[in-house]
Amino acid sequence: MDRDFIAVRIAILTVSDTRTESDDVSGKTLKDRLLAAGHELADKKIVTDDIYQIITTGGTGLTGRDGTPEAVKVLFDKEITGFGELFRQISYDIIRTSTVQSRAIAGVANGTFIFCLPGSSGACKNAWDDILQYQLDVRHRPCNFVELIPRLREK
Repeated sequence: MDRDFIAVRIAILTVSDTRTESDDVSGKTLKDRLLAAGHELADKKIVTDDIYQIITTGGTGLTGRDGTPEAVKVLFDKEITGFGELFRQISYDIIRTSTVQSRAIAGVANGTFIFCLPGSSGACKNAWDDILQYQLDVRHRPCNFVELIPRLREK
């Protein structure tokens, strides 16, 4: 059965102490890719890398200031463990053992998918090109995240 494409509203939140709109390459990479795929940009913001201000993505490294996984995991109703596992598998082919430093995670919070990607534009390209563009396309078979959206709040 062929399916029609369904555009998804996607927000991008860059978490960084150093980025501005003019030099947020990773945020721009994700924005360009989601728009090119036919999705809708719901919002794009940059917030300080502070565990008490982080809402969704960025800051996934190992340094003392990287706190996104800790800030976001507590919001998850369900963690999508396969996302981080697959992201690191894909990254291994590119950056070899340096992928162990990635703490990319994903989950569902209050009926919304949240993907926490590393801050590098290369990592954002890999996550979008090799995982998200397919999982955010209802035509992808055998299954995808889009077809689950109406059921995420089921009890």
